[in-house]
Amino acid sequence: MTEDYVIGIDFGTDSVRALIVNARTGAHAGTAVQEYARWRQGKYCDASVSQFRQHPFDYLEGLEQAVLHALEKSPAGVRENIRGISVDTTGSTPVAVDRNGTPLAMLAGMEENPNGMFVLWKDHTANAEAEEINLLAHNWPVDYTKFVGGIYSSEWFWAKMLHILRVDPEVREKAFSWMEHCDWISAELTGETDPLKLKRSRCAAGHKALWHQEFDGLPSNEFFKELDPLLDGVRERLFTNTETSDKKLGVISAKWAEKLGIPDDVVIGVGAFDAHMGAVGASIEPYSLCKVIGTSTCDMLIAPREEAGHLLIKGICGQVDGSIVPGMLGMEAGQSAFGDIYAWFAKLIVEPVRNLLGDHEANELSKKLIPYLAEQASELPVTEKDLVAVDWMNGRRTPDAKHTLKGALLGLNLASDHARIFKALVEATAYGSKSIVERFRSEGIPIHQVIAIGGVAKKSSFVMQTLADVLNMPIKVAASEQACALGAAMFAAVASGIYETLPEAQQAMSSGFDTVYNPRPEQAEIYQLLYQKYLQSGAFLENEFLKNAQITDENPITPALTNS
Repeated sequence: MTEDYVIGIDFGTDSVRALIVNARTGAHAGTAVQEYARWRQGKYCDASVSQFRQHPFDYLEGLEQAVLHALEKSPAGVRENIRGISVDTTGSTPVAVDRNGTPLAMLAGMEENPNGMFVLWKDHTANAEAEEINLLAHNWPVDYTKFVGGIYSSEWFWAKMLHILRVDPEVREKAFSWMEHCDWISAELTGETDPLKLKRSRCAAGHKALWHQEFDGLPSNEFFKELDPLLDGVRERLFTNTETSDKKLGVISAKWAEKLGIPDDVVIGVGAFDAHMGAVGASIEPYSLCKVIGTSTCDMLIAPREEAGHLLIKGICGQVDGSIVPGMLGMEAGQSAFGDIYAWFAKLIVEPVRNLLGDHEANELSKKLIPYLAEQASELPVTEKDLVAVDWMNGRRTPDAKHTLKGALLGLNLASDHARIFKALVEATAYGSKSIVERFRSEGIPIHQVIAIGGVAKKSSFVMQTLADVLNMPIKVAASEQACALGAAMFAAVASGIYETLPEAQQAMSSGFDTVYNPRPEQAEIYQLLYQKYLQSGAFLENEFLKNAQITDENPITPALTNS
């Protein structure tokens, strides 16, 4: 039998991972991870104003090194039998490009301009623009937000584009079009980056850019012109049609074939977002909630169109035909911070140590701290009098996006030590997950099982057991530590013609599950009571922020969590 290999490339927040898979057997032939050099140095970011930018050269250099290292680790004969490559990325992570599809930060004189770089998914500098989009959409003859949960987020394509255009005259002058990371990097591999010709990802466009068949593509130019004259005409330089990720984008360019030392007929598939391809890699099924748990979470769910296509799910991150599995309605939700909250708490402890005792001691502490906190917290009982935290340290993604909200700890006293506070923070992230589950259910979408992938799912039994207890549902953890890259590889196998359909590729290449966390009845009962306190606390916080922002009846924002 011919050995056919495919490469899945997963661009995460901190690094890029390449995974080489035997498409016939599912065996992993080689893998490698490459960190982004500039990102690691903290360049182009300012957390105080929620600005997070990434340089396109980080992506290009990272891709080349990760693939080369993965190939070096692979057995003889693999390199010449590579058939396809597909890519997933974070999102919405857009960039301004020139007429040739070149990110502006790659142009002479703009190499250090953050506004010419990719605007990372967690960048919240466009909060004001998102509010303007919502206000206009909700008063427009067609509500263009109805397929993205009714609320447009500052983490998404149009809000970020408008913000950059407003604040940077040089970008306004040089930007011809805009691309999502998953579209640009896939096109870069083919050598054809013309923004008017390349196939755009259905996943990215539908969930983040307001694309829908009912709108004949994107919202009308009149809508965008009314929003801000700076957007007049931009629609014409973007796209009308989109493609699902089982489709072929093109063939690898001679330049990249030579760089990577692979055949010059390797097929490049249409890209998508990491969580969506990760759900595929984790063998998602209809009405399975697949949670991608890392620094943040993305919650993926698929349903047959004939059963769920008539519903408009409020407060989620979109419902898009074929965005996850072709032929199925794909739905997305998630939390803006999950593991990031644990990292924030650890940093509060580590940084004074760094300042007082030096880098060596602080670095040693940092390696051991979160596992230690988890061990200490796991030994604490769960009681009705426990601390309650609200997990909005980076705003709220779902249900009902609002990134200006802040987190909180309630019930502190002089006995509130490190373990109790860490336990409360972990529970808060679990409560945030439960609010998403309850929103799907209240909107008519059942959830039959929960699947988990990602770094937290694989590394922290304390977090996962807490999550199972709070959800009061078993959680199956995918065996693969690189489900997103594996999902990308599955799509590559279909795009390159090795398999006709995605389910065939999933069946042949799946790694299955290796752990199941079952809820503990006694803890689950108490957590239901604590969850009600979380809802009450969240409603109080949100109402206070509404008052402070002096939001009037003419510009209302629906409080979240009140219908759970």
